[in-house]
Amino acid sequence: MKYTGAQIITKLLEDEGIKIVAGIPGGSILPLYDELNKSSIHHVLVRQEQAAGFIAQGMARTTGLPAVCMATSGPGAMNLLTSIADARSDSIPIIAITGQVNTSLIGTDAFQEADTFGLSFPITKHSMSVKTPEELLTAIPEAFKIAMDGRQGPVLIDIPRNVQLAEAEIESWPSITSYTRCEYDVRFHTPKNELKKNAIEAVEFLEQAKKPVLYLGGGCNSPNASNAVKEFINVYKIPCVSSLMGIGCIPSDSPLYAGMVGMHGSYAANYAMHKSDLVIACGARFDDRATGVVSKFCPEAKIIHIDIDAAEINKILNARISFVAKAETVIPMLTDLIRDKKLFLNDKKSIARNKWTKEIESLKAKTVSEECGSPKINEKNPNFKGSVNPRTFIKSIPTLAKKAGLTEDDILITTDVGQHQMWVAQYYPVQKPETFLTSGSLGTMGFGLPAAIGVALSNPQKHTICFSGDGSIMMNIQELATLAENNLPVTVIVFENGTLGMVYQQQKFLFQKNYSASVFGQSPDLLKIAEGFGIECADADSDKEWYKKAFDANRKNKPFFVRVRVDPEEEVLPYVPGGKANVDSIR
Repeated sequence: MKYTGAQIITKLLEDEGIKIVAGIPGGSILPLYDELNKSSIHHVLVRQEQAAGFIAQGMARTTGLPAVCMATSGPGAMNLLTSIADARSDSIPIIAITGQVNTSLIGTDAFQEADTFGLSFPITKHSMSVKTPEELLTAIPEAFKIAMDGRQGPVLIDIPRNVQLAEAEIESWPSITSYTRCEYDVRFHTPKNELKKNAIEAVEFLEQAKKPVLYLGGGCNSPNASNAVKEFINVYKIPCVSSLMGIGCIPSDSPLYAGMVGMHGSYAANYAMHKSDLVIACGARFDDRATGVVSKFCPEAKIIHIDIDAAEINKILNARISFVAKAETVIPMLTDLIRDKKLFLNDKKSIARNKWTKEIESLKAKTVSEECGSPKINEKNPNFKGSVNPRTFIKSIPTLAKKAGLTEDDILITTDVGQHQMWVAQYYPVQKPETFLTSGSLGTMGFGLPAAIGVALSNPQKHTICFSGDGSIMMNIQELATLAENNLPVTVIVFENGTLGMVYQQQKFLFQKNYSASVFGQSPDLLKIAEGFGIECADADSDKEWYKKAFDANRKNKPFFVRVRVDPEEEVLPYVPGGKANVDSIR
């Protein structure tokens, strides 16, 4: 039977279990949109293509499965590229399908022509340019496998308009069995027989260590990996720190969790890494925001590195023992070996480790303060009298939500990028994996709102909270229209301080308060803007009971927008100046 390329794409997406896609149509992708409208797939119309990619990320980050976004050729595809680069940086499995001009026009500078394949190649896990409808039968299933295989990431498929219209004779459809190949088939994966050998050697290191630290990254931020980690630290008590992407691997209120490490990490976490004699890095890649000056990062520690991506092993710090494998594969092996050998019970080193763990727990209690970074009375901006302490405000959100009828398990969090992002990372009580979503490595302003829409689309029974700033929210504020149109349970909380907060802070510390292009000359009325999109609003400064409506699960009009004024002199601390060790942070 004959099928057009557009019909093949739609059928294969349905077979892959795709129920929602986000995008904007245009001339070069209209044949596909014609078929989408006849399919079971729900299309979410965004107002700018970048948002489509972030919506896909929101879906993928909370489900652990690939999500799909679409754009037309030229400017449509190019708008999508930022969100694709962001997905690659944070290892998020999304499939981007872009229309392209007819194959006969490629290379002629045709209307809305751009080399999407070439532009995307450095920022994807894999890119494909399809030339015939028959190729789609292998390209699309392979794209899903590649996105999920090993270290996850985005795959782009560029499809010319005439390929979408051309017909192909289909005798049988490819069988869709599983997104992922066997883990051991991942390129450069540590062979099975070596895993056990390395694990035995690693346990010997653990036995000798007096000041070990478990460093958790995004590779542990899944239910399976998180469960494995929690079982491990139940057997082998050890201080835990995380990267920004690792927040949620273990509950933030766990006595063993010292906090986030790095430039804005907790003093206890940075101290633990600096004084450690053994670091088990699990699903973390020693990025620059975490390490600071590499030579001053855990200078006395031996490194055990567990990561699914072989390219990350020995890239920044040399590992004494390494595993190219998933966290949930290696960590249980270490746990079982410790249990079986009944190690670390009453020897002198275990006593020293217990003392070390208590020291870090005590240090965290002494050094974490909601006043850390708040300006003194004489330093406050006179135009922001009565503004909130953002740390206290953020920390109070679960309690306020509970008063309105929501439980801790009902809430999922997204953030934009900037000061508010760091405050949320430091003070919001994240308890579970895949519940705190943020743009980590690329640090993309504008991520939060569309990501929250994606989260809500995949988790309609939960309530999504998007934290943003008055700088970040303007990057994709048009997506309030998408939010209102889909009537999703998303509360957008915007901290307004009239500046690009993180830029302002760095200019304060590093450039003698020369605030170049970081203070807004005029700020829009964000509440009126949100109201203009049909979203109910509240000013948290004047309405102390805003949360009763914002978190009311029974409201028919589900989106809600909250503005909170924050003094621009509020700082994100700790802060590690360039050239300093993490332990020498400004506090």
